[in-house]
Amino acid sequence: MFAAYFDCPGGPENLYMKEVMKPSPGQGEVLVKVSASALNRADLLQRRGKYPPPEGASDILGLEAAGSVAGLGPGCRGQWKIGDAVMALLSGGGKIQEGETVLIHAGASGVGMAAIQLVRLAKAIPIVTAGTQEKLKATANAGAAAGFNYKNEDFSEKVLEFTQGSGVDIILDCVGGSYWEKNLNCLSTDGRWIIYGLLSGGEVHGDLLARLLSKRASIHTSLLRSRDKEYKERLVRAFTENALPYFSGGASPRLQPLVDSVYPLHKIAEAHGVMEENKNIGKIVIEVPVCLKKGPLL
Repeated sequence: MFAAYFDCPGGPENLYMKEVMKPSPGQGEVLVKVSASALNRADLLQRRGKYPPPEGASDILGLEAAGSVAGLGPGCRGQWKIGDAVMALLSGGGKIQEGETVLIHAGASGVGMAAIQLVRLAKAIPIVTAGTQEKLKATANAGAAAGFNYKNEDFSEKVLEFTQGSGVDIILDCVGGSYWEKNLNCLSTDGRWIIYGLLSGGEVHGDLLARLLSKRASIHTSLLRSRDKEYKERLVRAFTENALPYFSGGASPRLQPLVDSVYPLHKIAEAHGVMEENKNIGKIVIEVPVCLKKGPLL
């Protein structure tokens, strides 16, 4: 099978297509013929050598896939059949209440656009940060109640204006270190700050703990790739029951996948460059030739 590969950490130019051994599905696993994957920031970090795969996980780039079942491991017969269409989370939150306000950083990213819609589905209020007016317009079209350009305005002041001084109940933060002070400025008393990425690094210079304590706020951290299969199975089940029905035509409100662009696998370096320059609005999809991977199903 073919896979996106790199021999040494570095820039997008280090990526190339490589023929690798086809895996065999183990207990409770299926073999997936991959039709498409998509980029995540974790892929960029792995390519730079800053996010190694967890022990026992494949070193092939990619955290998600869509395709069809091509093989069945022990324990899967009767549950799945060859040719079934599937989505997969490859080895690789905060509980929102109705009426709460959620600040989503990188609102125009693939994760951000999905979060806007899921917050709306939970009958909560999504607000976002982004770096261009074009991206803010796209987030508004996706359902964001407000958006702030972090490059030319203090988003914490704008958030406090929007919430009439009370602050947000939840912050979804993929930026990390450089945002800590502004995040705490606009986090409500008893608010939850959820960190799932560190695009600006993890160093904090200042009295973070005292500020956090004064608001009785909590920090939650989340990674998916290093989670065990049982956690991923629960996540898959919850998504299937609570979100998947809203992708069908008759559902209301309807969830809509937002795709920025589509690249063939042999242009994976170009796709990485686009994400690295923060040009995308929504998901960057990678079309894959005959390619097989194994992983828990979504």
